[in-house]
Amino acid sequence: MTSTKSLFAAVAVALIASSASAESWRAWNIHNDGHPNTAAMDKFAELVDTATDGEVTVDVFHGGVLGSQPDALEQVRIGAIEVGNFNLGPIGPMVKEANLVSLPFIFKSVPHMFRVMEGDAGEVVAEAMGEAGVLPLAYFDAGARSFYSQKPINSPDDVEGLKIRVMNNDLYTSMITAMGGNPSPMAFSEVQQALKTGVVDGAENNFPSFKNVGHYEVTSHYSLSEHLIIPECICVNTAKFNALSPELQEAVRSAAQEAALYQRELWAVGSAQARSDVEAAGITVNEIADKGPFQSAMDVVYADYLAANPDMKALVEMAQATE
Repeated sequence: MTSTKSLFAAVAVALIASSASAESWRAWNIHNDGHPNTAAMDKFAELVDTATDGEVTVDVFHGGVLGSQPDALEQVRIGAIEVGNFNLGPIGPMVKEANLVSLPFIFKSVPHMFRVMEGDAGEVVAEAMGEAGVLPLAYFDAGARSFYSQKPINSPDDVEGLKIRVMNNDLYTSMITAMGGNPSPMAFSEVQQALKTGVVDGAENNFPSFKNVGHYEVTSHYSLSEHLIIPECICVNTAKFNALSPELQEAVRSAAQEAALYQRELWAVGSAQARSDVEAAGITVNEIADKGPFQSAMDVVYADYLAANPDMKALVEMAQATE
């Protein structure tokens, strides 16, 4: 009888210890139902639970309910939230190495971007982000940003004189200026009316955004410049991740990478559908056979940026050398 009680007691202690050692994480996601990232973050949570036998669980909060992206980024950095799905663009001011992805035409294509981010240059970026408290485990596809306007844009000369809405970032305004255009930073919510009334002549974004917010209704041409290819990440608080055993770290990282592949598949389908939809609505999509002139036009942008950030030179060259 005593031995049976002892056995039950031992099992109870083991269960309590196991429960106490289990990690329960919260994850931030700004997107809502129907978005590829929402489905992928849910997939990540499922995979983590399975791969760790419940030793790590992830509760994903969608729709930005845990705060704005800047707020959530800071909360993950300090460990108040464990996981976030972030665009790397806003991480640049916090981690200069992450600014690599905001350099115009640094990537030749979306596949090239993934090769860079999953190669030597990406390791440098990931290490720097990890040191800042926001460790990337895997990268999501966020598409390529291209120009749309009332005329086709096939070379930098076609941008000359145009007022182009861009995000509020010195690199993006310098990009338009280098092509002879007039950059017009403004809130995304204002772009539709600005295009309609001629306050701006064009803007730039990916196919899903171009379609979903109705910008295709007030323009006629979408030109595949793919000048900015900025990925998103599944990022985890570095200290929380490092506190896991090596086995659990590998399980969580593998879950993130599998979820990322799932997201990329969903994004490709959605992006292709968005392109098909806007073409059916009358938008002319023009391929740009040679992006070399665009890249050459960026020489002054890179020269100015590297003069101000000389310690980024090796990283930029590493990315450019990636096949």
